[in-house]
Amino acid sequence: MSSESLIPEQPTVAYWDALAADFDDEPDHGLRDPVTRAAWAARLRAWLPGRPCEVLDLGCGTGSLALLAAEQGHQVTGVDLAPRMAELARAKLAGTGATVLVGDAAEPPVGERRFDVVLARHLLWALPGPERVLRRWTGLLRPGGRLVLIEGRWGESDPVGLPAAELARLAEPLTTRTRVEQLATDSSLWGRPVSDERYVLIAE
Repeated sequence: MSSESLIPEQPTVAYWDALAADFDDEPDHGLRDPVTRAAWAARLRAWLPGRPCEVLDLGCGTGSLALLAAEQGHQVTGVDLAPRMAELARAKLAGTGATVLVGDAAEPPVGERRFDVVLARHLLWALPGPERVLRRWTGLLRPGGRLVLIEGRWGESDPVGLPAAELARLAEPLTTRTRVEQLATDSSLWGRPVSDERYVLIAE
């Protein structure tokens, strides 16, 4: 069973703060293994624009994906609900010029700022009102910007998550073009073989 299947539908600040110390023990969270880290770096390079841009990483956790994006030359702003997660992300991102804010990813505390990319991993499915949240996120994009949403559906007897077809349906009215890339077959991303649905939806 994946760790995602144990996450409550509306996790609290205390829940995420309690997980922070061990969060990076999951291979795809901490990216400590060079193979897993390289796999995510390659995917991000393909999903993000080839030029330096401003990336808003929502639900950034301990900042592993944010760090990869910063290392690829992007200016990153991370947002996480849990102060402890944000603290660890700031430490991981020290020296990169990235900013990490504490706040609700559904209503990011970024004021009137706009971004070239909104990035989120394993987050949207757990937020109430995903259609409303998507509308808010697309409103944070500059013209020509893109959503990069890594999601999935985990568990067997009582699965949780957001199927790719459902997310595509929600995103289609808000964007001009979407594509889905299946990720479950690439075990290097997860540090082990997985059999559930995992994917990225890229919408422009």
